[in-house]
Amino acid sequence: MNSEFTIAVHSLVFLAYLPDHMASSESIANNVSTNPARIRKVMSCLRKGGFVKTKEGVGGGYILNADPQEITLAQIYRTVSCGTIKPHWCTGDPDEACVISSKIQGVMDGIFEEADAYFEKYLDQITIDSVLKKIKQCP
Repeated sequence: MNSEFTIAVHSLVFLAYLPDHMASSESIANNVSTNPARIRKVMSCLRKGGFVKTKEGVGGGYILNADPQEITLAQIYRTVSCGTIKPHWCTGDPDEACVISSKIQGVMDGIFEEADAYFEKYLDQITIDSVLKKIKQCP
């Protein structure tokens, strides 16, 4: 998993909080506490996934393109994190003579695949709307 997932969820919840209003990458970045270039990168993935629409020029920005009650965190996870918590680098060497070094990567791949399946199943139960509701209930 990467931080883009958290940024994407935060951005979509922010847009759900502003229904029918455009939000610029600068305003989203300010709310998320990151830079606008990073927001544009994440929002580009979300646009390709059909979660947001964009409008260029004065008064432009991003707006939700889907019902927040129907956007699940699992959908976002698959879109921006490529659906994996597996790190890009694994230990071990499949050509190594050592039984541990030669087998660890395959075993860890299986563990990460199972963890992803459980994690996605959990995230399927959470929507952008439910996250926004939890935020509104916080003291």
